[in-house]
Amino acid sequence: MTVPTRGTLSGRRLVTDLQSFGLQIGEQTGGIARKGGAGPSDHKTITIAGQTVMVPVYTSGARRSPFQASPPDQSGTSTLLRDGQTLGTIHFPATPRFYGLSTADGTPYWKIALLHGRDTLATTVHQTCIRYADRRTSCQFCAIGQSLEADRTIAYKTPAQLAEVAKAAVELDGVRDMVLTTGTPNVVDRGAAVLAESARAIRAAVNLPLQVQCEPPRDHGWFQRLREAGADSLGMHLEAATQAVREKIMPGKATVSVDRYMDAFASAVPIFGRGQVNTYILAGLGDSAEDILALAERLIALGVYPFVVPFVPISGTPLENHAPPSAEFMKSVLAPLGRMLREANMKSTDIRAGCGRCGACSSLSAYEQ
Repeated sequence: MTVPTRGTLSGRRLVTDLQSFGLQIGEQTGGIARKGGAGPSDHKTITIAGQTVMVPVYTSGARRSPFQASPPDQSGTSTLLRDGQTLGTIHFPATPRFYGLSTADGTPYWKIALLHGRDTLATTVHQTCIRYADRRTSCQFCAIGQSLEADRTIAYKTPAQLAEVAKAAVELDGVRDMVLTTGTPNVVDRGAAVLAESARAIRAAVNLPLQVQCEPPRDHGWFQRLREAGADSLGMHLEAATQAVREKIMPGKATVSVDRYMDAFASAVPIFGRGQVNTYILAGLGDSAEDILALAERLIALGVYPFVVPFVPISGTPLENHAPPSAEFMKSVLAPLGRMLREANMKSTDIRAGCGRCGACSSLSAYEQ
């Protein structure tokens, strides 16, 4: 028995359900996992019906999920069940080969960058943020400090380290693009300077498409500098659709208003190109489906790709007990959003690098078909 094919109605629903409910797995299940960190986390990578996706496994919700995976065999193949009924087989990808290497100073490559999805390398260049230590200003969903405290990463990845790991990931594991994100180190360039330095070093070492991600810098001239440094696409993440939800969930980041993001998007799109500027929107933080779709309509009109993903509560954060969005809520957003993107001829397959191209944290790409 096989699971439904990606892009079919039943296939879309299955991936959407899995990302909302999560997946129960055994403690010894291998493969690629991500705990803590700056973005969506507490996931494990699985391949289902030819699509590689990130599915919550370390959350409290996942422990109550109707979906279960049997212990995988030596090839990483496992049986997927729902309420005890077999749905078919899934696959846990093997640990990347570059994870086994270390820099000259003994730092494991996996502490510098991680594989996301099928073939996207990702790193948080600065694993710190000026807002994180103070819950009056921090994003309540963020766990950027957790992986650092647990010694799963290092605080700052140098340009030389990033270039070394990127080159190895391409040569050993066929990585096709890379995401460079950062905690916000200051309120002026907001991380753009360190991203430009990092991008320049990576592109000097290997021909790898790059996405850089930061808050809108005060000087929009940074968009041209980032492009010249080698960035192919840009991510500036609103996280929530309405200013009211942003102020409640991310009080510090909300001081950079939705309107300021819109101004920044309008400046960045002519430099990076239509569809090459993306924004993350976490569904389930309190915005209605109508709020998210209204914002998406504005973004698409500007040439910005709205990458809508289900919110996943991360253990140890103030929102660890916040319920993720239901599968039905996600379908009510993703189905019309997929139509909007088709009609605008703006699809994830056209993004040169980044979260939208990877698509593993959302089933949105399947709704574009």
